[in-house]
Parts: sequence; C-alpha cells; structure tokens
Amino acid sequence: MRLMRLSRAAATGLLFSLVLAACVPMNAPRSPAEIAAAQSADALAQQGQFAQAAQAYLALADQSRGHADSYRLQAAEAWRQEGQIERAAPILASIKRQHLSDDEPLRLDLLQAELALDQHDAATALRLTTQPNVTVPAALQLRLLELRSRAMVASGDDWGAARTRVQMDDQLSGFDHAQNRQQILDLLNKLGVDPLKQRAAAMKPGDLMLPWVNEALTRLGVVVAQPQPELQQPVGTLLPGANANVREGYKVPAQVALLLPSDGNYAAASTSIREGFFAAYLDAGRNHAPRPSVRVYDSKGTSDGAIKAYQQAVHDGAKLVVGPLTRGEVAAVFGQAQLPVPVLALNHPDDKQLPSGDASEFGLLPETEGAQAADHMVERGLRQVYVLISNDDFAQRAAGAFKAELAARGGQLLGTITLPAGATSYADTIASLHIPTSAPAATTTADTSTAPASAAPADTGIFISMRPVQARVLLPQLRIAQINLPVIATSHVYEGNDDASANRDLDGVEFCDAPWLFNAQPGLPNHDDIAAQLSSARGGGARLFAFGMDAWSLVPYLDWLRAHPGSYVPGASGQLTADQFGRVRRVLIWAQFQDGLAHPLSGNLQTDDMPAGSPPTDNTPASATSSNTPADANQLINH
Repeated sequence: MRLMRLSRAAATGLLFSLVLAACVPMNAPRSPAEIAAAQSADALAQQGQFAQAAQAYLALADQSRGHADSYRLQAAEAWRQEGQIERAAPILASIKRQHLSDDEPLRLDLLQAELALDQHDAATALRLTTQPNVTVPAALQLRLLELRSRAMVASGDDWGAARTRVQMDDQLSGFDHAQNRQQILDLLNKLGVDPLKQRAAAMKPGDLMLPWVNEALTRLGVVVAQPQPELQQPVGTLLPGANANVREGYKVPAQVALLLPSDGNYAAASTSIREGFFAAYLDAGRNHAPRPSVRVYDSKGTSDGAIKAYQQAVHDGAKLVVGPLTRGEVAAVFGQAQLPVPVLALNHPDDKQLPSGDASEFGLLPETEGAQAADHMVERGLRQVYVLISNDDFAQRAAGAFKAELAARGGQLLGTITLPAGATSYADTIASLHIPTSAPAATTTADTSTAPASAAPADTGIFISMRPVQARVLLPQLRIAQINLPVIATSHVYEGNDDASANRDLDGVEFCDAPWLFNAQPGLPNHDDIAAQLSSARGGGARLFAFGMDAWSLVPYLDWLRAHPGSYVPGASGQLTADQFGRVRRVLIWAQFQDGLAHPLSGNLQTDDMPAGSPPTDNTPASATSSNTPADANQLINH
C-alpha cells in the first residue's frame, strides 16, 4: 500500500514559509549581495522551480560563512520537493547539526527520516520521529505525524500507524483528508475482526480510537453498537446579555443549491423533501432570519446526473450544496477529486466512504431506529427480548443494530424470527419461539404471587420491525396465545396518519418516530395544518417532508455542529447532532397507540422555540431565486 504524502501545494507553502524564516539573520550578518541571492533562491522555491532553488542554495552555502548549513538544509528540502530526496543524501551528511538553530534541527531530522524510509530503514525513521522532549512547531506537526505513521507501517505496527493518523484527522482538508481517513480504515482492517473486537472491548468511552474501530468493524461486516449521541445543548441558545432575537451559531451562505431527482422512481420522495425544505425555509422568515437564495437542480437519480448538477451549482455560484438524494449519487459526488463547495448529502454513500473536509451526511437510517429501540427497552427495564421482524431490508437492518446495542447494554436476546410475507396465520411461528404466556394486561396486578407459573419475567419484551398491515395480523395472534408482553417497534409500524379503527389492534405498541408528526417539537410549522393542504406531507411522505424541513434547518448550523460536539438542532425528524465523521445523527421521540391513535409518550421535546437566527440589517428576508422555488407560502402549497 502506498501511503499518503502531503499534497504538493501544501508542501510548497510549508517549504516557502520555512525558507522565509531561515532568511532572518542568526549569529552572523549577511551582505546585501547574499541577501539578494537568498531572496532569488526563495523566489525559485516559491515558483516551484525546486531543482534551480536547490542549486542556488548550494551556491549560497559555498559563499556564506555564517549560514552555510542553513542553506544546505534548504537545498536538501528543495530536492525533496522536487521528488528527488536521494539527491539530498550527500547534502544532509555534510550539515553540522550544532550550526543549526530554531526549528532547523527538527527539519533536519524529518529529512533524514524520510530519506531513511526511502532507503527501507524503518528503525532509523521511527527513532527520528518519536524522539521525546522535542518541541514541534505547528507548521511541522502534520509532516512529523505522517512520517511517523509511515515508519510504523514499515515496522509492522499497523495499530500505531492508524492511531497516529487519527491524530492528523482534524488538521487535514480536501483530498489529503479523504486519503488519510481511508488509510486509517485500511490499516485497521488489516488487523482483522477479532483483534479489533478485543481492542474495542478494552477501550473506555471517549477513546478517540473507538469510533474508528467501530467504523472498521462495520466495513468488515460486523454490526456494532450505536449508543445514542449525547445531547448537551441546543444550537441557537440566547447569547447572555444579547437582544432576544440574536441566536448563537446561525450562519447562512449567500447561495444554496438543492440537488434532487425530479422524475422516475424518486419523484414522489423528492417532492416531499423539496416541499419540506421550502416549508421550513419560508417559516424561517417569520423571525426575519437571514436566508440565502436557493436554486433547485435535477440530479436525475444517476451518478452522472448528480455530478453534473453539482458542477453546475458550483459554476452558478452556490456556496453550499444540499443533496443529492440516492446512495449512488452521494457516492459519485463524494468520489470527485475535489469538492470546491461544501456538501450536505441527503443519504449515505453506497460505497461506505467517509465524508471528508466540509462534506456532511444526513439520512433516515433504520439502524438508528433499531439501536434506539434497544436503548429504550433497557431503560424501561426490558432486558430479555424476543425479536419478530419482516423480511424487508429495513427490518433486517434495524434488527441487526437492535441486537448489537442490546448486547452492548447488557440485554439478552431470547429468540429471533423473520415472519413470512403475506401470511395470515403466525400461530406456528409464535409457538416456535416458546414465548412464555402471561395474564392479559388488564388483569395483571402488583401481586406477583397471583401470576401464572408460566408467566414471563417482568423484564421481558418483544421488538418488532414491520409494516402496519403485518403488525395488525401479528399482534392479535400474540394476544390469542396469551402473550401480553410489552411491544416496542420502529417507525414503520405507523403509517403517518390516524386510522383509529385499523390501528386499534396495535394498542399498547410503543414506537420511535419523527417528532413533527405529533407536533412534539415547538417552533416548527404545524404538521396538521400543512398535511391538510399538501399531500406530500401526509402518510408515508410525512417523514420525508420532515426530513426536508431538517435539511434546511441544518444549513445555518453545520459549522456550529462540527465545532461544538454535543450541540444539536431541535429538528422535525428528531434531535440532530453531528459526529466526528461529519454524519448527522438523529434522536427520535417515542409514541404509543392508545385507542387506535398514536400519541407521543412524553409531550414536547423542549420548551424553547426552534432557533432562528440574528435579524438581518433590514427587515426584508432574502428571496429564493429559482423557477422551481416557491416565492411565498401560497405558491408552496399550490406547487
């Protein structure tokens, strides 16, 4: 595996800054002619003419009495920049270390370490890059860490190399950032599943390597636990002593591009997301929050279409791109050599590549719901669980995350089964799980002595993930079998609208879902009012509508979320927070069917309104500029 070197542009800038620093007189005055010659050599290096610069520095070394070794060091650095570090070897051998000052001894060590790696001498390179009690200037930290990582790889220490590259992660950007992240995962994957599991088990929460180990295990096919993110403080809290309208962290770009497929299989989903986006966008104007202009682009639902739409948006002056939507589109956009404009992708790439630089991901993942269902059950004291799921992909993924999180929280999986599609009787399936019977919920009392001998323990529950039609068949048959255990579900059990007669069979089922469906998040447009006027906000489209609302709500706070771990946006699809990989994660609310109607279990999520932002300099909100963009609420409703 060929490991990363810092990009030529970055390295050139670093060299020039060091060259300029070296021009400062040290312990001997320089003549005007020497100063002019040094400036000429500096200019050659700045222009990328490294071979000529190296010769110029060597000529200066022959002529200078007090700075000869400094010039030789700069000549060796120029040969390195030219990609011919072997030509630096005799120069380095002639440098007298005691004649160097400031950061020059460290720069000498780094050159010698790189030369040692070029000569397959890993031991020397490792010794030179792991010296104790050495002060490393910020300008040289990345290069030191990169050389140390390469030396560790050459020495067979893949774990140490990965850990060193993790130290580099938040200091890189662009292509270097993406390449470094991929190399971290490649190094960890080389260790294998069992060693990674052992290391993860020994780590304490908060260890910087734990998320990387979990990411590597995921790529190796292991479903890992996904604990809920810690929500410490909402974005947009009022600044102490400031005007009540001034909200912290709100910052919008001048122009935003929204990339969505306009027809084909994704047309209906795109409509819900787009109209949700503009519903929240228009609502932001009620507090006179600054808003960017927005243009909508057709991504075609294809990789080529997404790339062309992104490039056109950049050409048109977009400062942030929201989208594209499908996993293939996201992978294509992320796979470009450069992303000159930040991206908030509305899905996760199908090739599992990590977002890098200013890229972020936001998606509605069934794994999120499965993991949060496990947390919810454990917090309710339900540690012994039976799992019954459909054969749909979403259910299988939710169940995998549920099992991993349940195990991590000390729970026990008592049995799991996939229900056959289209069946009308699950009697044999239920019997095969040997679920203990229990007294009907209406007749149970606190006196456990009256419970039947076969009653299930009080810490036993059932997790389901399936569509409402299948759940309406399953739940009555569980009751007929006298199985009255608590049932916890994913959002798929709820169609998104009330149907008391159809859903009465689901009474008692608790499920996680988007708070906007129940108007449980203050400060957002009312769900019932919008659903009464827009078909895209009803039924199954309601969650996508909420997702679109959140796509807008994230726009002003992306930078803040990245810079402030633990901060969150109170959103329509959940509480939204960003992890260290640039992925936006959701924390959902819990609802329960009662008399056939779905009700949130704990009321509103918070009492503060959704943060809007500081008012603009005038009272005129920015307008959206696109033929696809509604100019006001009536146009949005009629769109």
